[in-house]
Amino acid sequence: MKCIDEEQLTHVAPIIGYHRAPLSQKFGAPRQPNLVALISVIEMLIPYDNPAAFAGLEAFSHIWLSWQFHHNYLNKKSAHNSEQDQQTKAAPAADKPAFRPQVRPPRLGGNKKLGVFASRSMYRPSGLGLSVVKLEAIEVLEGRVLLLISGADMIDGTPIIDIKPYVSYSDAYSDAASGFAPSAPESLIVTMSELAEQQFEALINIKPIDSEDKKVAELTAGTAKVAKATVAAKIYSLQQQLVVADKVLIIALIAQDPRPAYRREELNCSFVMRYKAVDISFTQIELGTLQINSVIKV
Repeated sequence: MKCIDEEQLTHVAPIIGYHRAPLSQKFGAPRQPNLVALISVIEMLIPYDNPAAFAGLEAFSHIWLSWQFHHNYLNKKSAHNSEQDQQTKAAPAADKPAFRPQVRPPRLGGNKKLGVFASRSMYRPSGLGLSVVKLEAIEVLEGRVLLLISGADMIDGTPIIDIKPYVSYSDAYSDAASGFAPSAPESLIVTMSELAEQQFEALINIKPIDSEDKKVAELTAGTAKVAKATVAAKIYSLQQQLVVADKVLIIALIAQDPRPAYRREELNCSFVMRYKAVDISFTQIELGTLQINSVIKV
């Protein structure tokens, strides 16, 4: 039997951009794309930010994104080991994360095991995710390309590996069988306490005067005498600045119930979802009903 070189079993793909979004933590992120119409941006890196590379993409309403699960513990451990190797000038660690053939999908309550290739689990051999998102706009700021998208199930800082147009005649099958996930999960009822309402209203009126980038702060506040927006200002507004429309999105995200499956019967236990620069605290006040109790600036 012919031996296969380990290098033949791997493929190195360049990171072409990064996802910039209001959600910086896994908790609260939609478990599938297009469950919440959350607006975010893909910031392309040099040399992939060339406008010529996107000629014709504006004719497509949706795109496929190939991306990396950079916040699961396997990738974090790998990155930590690599950093230690560099600091100590040691050879790269030979130990690799063990292959996990089975996972526990949250959709099945987190108890039943399925094969990893029968799931969309983040703990995959490749560490790659695949999502279809809506392409809202292609913007060119300061000569760089930004893709404005909605419906992503990725958090802020997610590395983007590839982008392809979504073609409905070949990519969509209305009669496809969907296994243990035949339809979207039911959304829970979400209410907002009077205190949380007041806190939210107060925060949307705060100008970003404490921004490290004064130019960004001035642009976002609308006081800068600059003819065009900058990449930094665009990203800042999506990642940090709370606006009126965020209330609907916050409620929609919590309605997806980001809590661990094994804790969904618990009442009056507090959970916190970070959205932009605020922490949203919520509890289940009765089965199927969640209440937002506070909105506090980080």
